[in-house]
Amino acid sequence: MAKAEKKEGIFETVKTVVYALLIAGIFRTLFFQPFWIPSGSMKDTLLVGDFLFVNKMAYGYSQYSCPFAMCTFIDGRWFGSQPERGDVVVFRHPVTGSDFIKRLIGLPGDRVQVRDGVLFINGEEAPQEPAGEFIETFEQQGPIGNLPQCANQGVGIGGDCVKERFIETLPGTDVSHDILNIRNSRLDNTDVYTVPAGHFFFMGDNRDNSTDSRVSPNAMGVGFVPFENLIGRADRVIFSSAGRSMLFFWTWRGDRFFEEIV
Repeated sequence: MAKAEKKEGIFETVKTVVYALLIAGIFRTLFFQPFWIPSGSMKDTLLVGDFLFVNKMAYGYSQYSCPFAMCTFIDGRWFGSQPERGDVVVFRHPVTGSDFIKRLIGLPGDRVQVRDGVLFINGEEAPQEPAGEFIETFEQQGPIGNLPQCANQGVGIGGDCVKERFIETLPGTDVSHDILNIRNSRLDNTDVYTVPAGHFFFMGDNRDNSTDSRVSPNAMGVGFVPFENLIGRADRVIFSSAGRSMLFFWTWRGDRFFEEIV
């Protein structure tokens, strides 16, 4: 009798674990996708080593977020709200298929241009307000081990890596967010980009360290991103680690746990 009860107990435990894994897998497939921040293109909104869940239902399912590719589309959508200017979005690169995360700047039909480092949308300036400096340690960051880019060139390992910080407000919205400036770059002055129907224009908040819609896919950039490539909206940082591994608990950034993304 004891043997039978022991067997039954083991079976129940295994069954519970299997059910839990199935539920977690379905939850991930249907609703959220985990995403680690691998690079500094969205500093200081998102830091290397931030971990977040992407809301796959935010805009309706696409070919990249639809569970099991079984969604029924109506005008390219299943359900969800329209993407809005200022959203931080994870999307599939139109050429390479890699997952990217950037801020949505231009909607279909918008005219986007950068002049002397200042963003203009449909001819209207996105005002920038000085907000001090963003300072981080000049050291290898994240599993990849990239070094940050600094406005103060020549800083040594362990020194302060400094960037200018501004608060930018996007035209026609109440969305204000930090952007960083490192240097005068070729992307500080661009042509006018007219966003095609069904496409979107994305930029990184770390403006001089972001290969985004300002750069053609032919030059390893993002270009215009079609709606069907959107995976979902990033709303909140769940966990953050400054170290090479999430197991290095002494590098965890507790102040960023569950922080809202704006």
